[in-house]
Amino acid sequence: MSQLRLLAINLTRRCNLSCAHCYLDADALSRSTNDELTTAEVCELLDDIIACGDGTMVVLTGGEPLLRRDLEEIVAHGSRLGFAMVLGSNGMLLTERRVASLHSAGLLGVGISVDSLQADKHDQFRGKPGSWVRTMAGIEQCRRQELSFQLHFSVTDDNVDETTAMIEFAGASGARVLNVFFLICTGRGSTFTDLSATRYERVLGELIDAQQDHPELIIRPRCAPHFKRVALQRRPDSLLNRISGNDGDGCIAGTHYCRVTPEGAVTACPYIEEEVGNIRQQAFADIWTDADDFLRLRMAGLGGACGACEYRKLCGGCRARPVAAGGDLMDADPFCAYVPEGGAVIEPLAELAGPCIRWTEQAGTRLSRVPAFLRQMIRKRAEAYVFELGEDAVTTDHLDVLTARRFGNGAPRRPGA
Repeated sequence: MSQLRLLAINLTRRCNLSCAHCYLDADALSRSTNDELTTAEVCELLDDIIACGDGTMVVLTGGEPLLRRDLEEIVAHGSRLGFAMVLGSNGMLLTERRVASLHSAGLLGVGISVDSLQADKHDQFRGKPGSWVRTMAGIEQCRRQELSFQLHFSVTDDNVDETTAMIEFAGASGARVLNVFFLICTGRGSTFTDLSATRYERVLGELIDAQQDHPELIIRPRCAPHFKRVALQRRPDSLLNRISGNDGDGCIAGTHYCRVTPEGAVTACPYIEEEVGNIRQQAFADIWTDADDFLRLRMAGLGGACGACEYRKLCGGCRARPVAAGGDLMDADPFCAYVPEGGAVIEPLAELAGPCIRWTEQAGTRLSRVPAFLRQMIRKRAEAYVFELGEDAVTTDHLDVLTARRFGNGAPRRPGA
C-alpha cells in the first residue's frame, strides 16, 4: 500500500472572502452548512488514517477553516495521534487569541495566502476591501507568538512581476517557506486567465535561480512538477537535483496525497473533482488502498507526451490539468511546453549509483524524531550536503549547520527535545 504522507481536509465551504481563483468555489458566510463533517466525523477520519501512513501531515483548509469553532479540538486530536497538524488560511482571522489557542492545541504551522504586496491589488483578487491589512496582522501575530508560518503566492498574469518582491518579503517576514502556486482552472477559477505555457516555464527558471540565491528560504513551486526537469536543464550541478525523486516534489496525487471534501468525499487532490469514495459510507483506509483511480495513478501508465517523455520519472506532469481540460486522468499535461526528444529515461540523481552516505547514531536518532512526511526530504537534503562536502557520514553537526542556515536562531523545537 502506498504511504499516505499528506492529507488535505476541506473542513468547510464557508469563507469570509470570494477569491477569483477558488478551486472549491467556496460559499458565502450566510449559506447553509448542514452537510459539513462534524467534529466527531473528522476525528474518526484521523483515527482511521493511522493505518495509511506513519506521521502523515494533515492540512486543515477550506473555505476558511478558522470559521470552524471546533478547529482547536480537531488539531488537538490529530496532534495526540502523532500527526503533523497544519492549517491553510487567508490569515484574516489569525488574531492574537486565536493564534495562541491553536498553538496551544498543537498546531505546527500555518500557510497564509498573499497574492500581492499592493494592498488594493490583493483586496481585489480576494474580493474584499481591507483583507490585505488583516492578513498582514495575522502574519505578525504568528511571528510574535513563534507559530511557524509559510506564505502561499498564487502566480497569475496580473502579479507575476511581483515574484521577486514576494521572495524578498517572505524572507524578511520570517516565513519558513514560500509556496508559489500555479493555477489549475477548476471551481470558480475555471474561467480565470492563467499564465501561458512559455511564461510558466520562464517563471519556473526564475524560481530555481532564486532558490540558489536564498538558501535561508525554501522556495517551492506547487502544482508544477515540470520544475524538476527545468532544474536539471538549467542547473545540472545544483543540490536541488540530488534531492529530487519519485517520492519527493512531483505530483503525488493518489500516490502519497489526497483530499477529503467538507461532505466527506475523497478525491486524488483538491483540483480533481472526481470522487473515489466517501468516508460516510466506507472506511478511509479502504478507499485509500483500493480506489480504482488511485491504483491507476500508482501504476504511472502515462499517456501522450508525458508517457513518451525522457523526464517522466522526474516530472510525470500534473494529473489535474488534463482532467480540467476535459481529458483523462493519465493524459499528457497540456500545460507543458517541452517536446520529448526520444532519449533514454532520466533517472532521479538521488537514485543513481554513487557513494553511500551513512548516518551516525546520534544523527539518525534526531532524524527519527522528525515527522515522517518531512523525513525523506530532510534525509535527501542532508545527504546531498555531505556529498558536496566530500564526506561520507551525516552527523549532528551537519544537521545543526543546515538548521541554522534555514532558521537562524528561530529554529522550531525538535520533537522529543
